Amino acid sequence: MPTFTDAKRERVRESLRDAGREFFGRYGIDKTAISELTESAGIGKGTFYQFYDSKEELYIDVIKQFLEEYIPRLLSNSFEAYDDPEKAIKAYLEESMDELNSNPFLRQVFLEDDVDQLLEQYSDDELSEGHERSVEFFLPYIEQWYDEGEVTGPDPETIAHALRLVTRLEFSKEQVGRERYPAVRETLISAVAAGITDGTDESQHTVDPHE
Repeated sequence: MPTFTDAKRERVRESLRDAGREFFGRYGIDKTAISELTESAGIGKGTFYQFYDSKEELYIDVIKQFLEEYIPRLLSNSFEAYDDPEKAIKAYLEESMDELNSNPFLRQVFLEDDVDQLLEQYSDDELSEGHERSVEFFLPYIEQWYDEGEVTGPDPETIAHALRLVTRLEFSKEQVGRERYPAVRETLISAVAAGITDGTDESQHTVDPHE
């Protein structure tokens, strides 16, 4: 069994991640063979297990690496780029949907059966924790605007999850119709951004004059 220096191990791991993004994005987990990943990475099949216990573990690592690279860029182009919450939310939705449209790996993650296969390996508590992590990177912005009365809704977490759900419209292009879709997308993004930031939630942010 070959041994690797730390630098070599990192190069091999990155090669496997690159192969994972390509093959998982094209074929998904089930239809991707470990031999395809190792051939692309330039290593023997047996060497794969010095780095990952399974192709599912590599898949999760690819997702984590993507998010570490993507989230700072998303925040920089949306919540950190605008002081106006409406503009920031609109930019977040547009940026997120553009990424879902252009990134074949992400489309495979959300559209195919890969997610269901991965979710079978986790407990309900772990799944709940995962859902919370999916919005925690932009939740502080929503919480601040909520406290300042600049966004409305039942609570910041509900608002954040609602925004995340809106981005999934990108997967409804065929149902909507490709010609009509751009106008539908722009209408929904504008309506959601304006609606969440239009006034304040009477039940949360105003004082009863009779008190």
